[in-house]
Amino acid sequence: MFLGLRTAIYPTPDLDAGKAFYTKVLGLEPYFDQPFYVGYAVGGFELGLVPDGAPGAAGPQALWGVPDAAAAFEQLLALGATVLEPVTEVGDGIRVAAVLDPFGNRLGVIENPAFDASAVR
Repeated sequence: MFLGLRTAIYPTPDLDAGKAFYTKVLGLEPYFDQPFYVGYAVGGFELGLVPDGAPGAAGPQALWGVPDAAAAFEQLLALGATVLEPVTEVGDGIRVAAVLDPFGNRLGVIENPAFDASAVR
């Protein structure tokens, strides 16, 4: 039934501030930019921002792949995020961490040496 992660949507009441933050985090501009939705294409997946909804850490917990969880965690903190879950080794060389973005959303990262990018479709 499921084919894999496609989109993770983050409520961002201040869409301009959200675009500024996530453009820095991702190092790319959105491919879709409208007042009702901003979408970034990230490695075959999508990170979306919506101006409605309530930010929070209790919703879906998407993990975004990164080559180095510790470096990504530090970069997110430097860009204005706050610590939610520090970098943790969970086994087999996999490391995860999570921050709260400036709007209160959980933003998780994963360093997974076993991830097969060729399986993304």
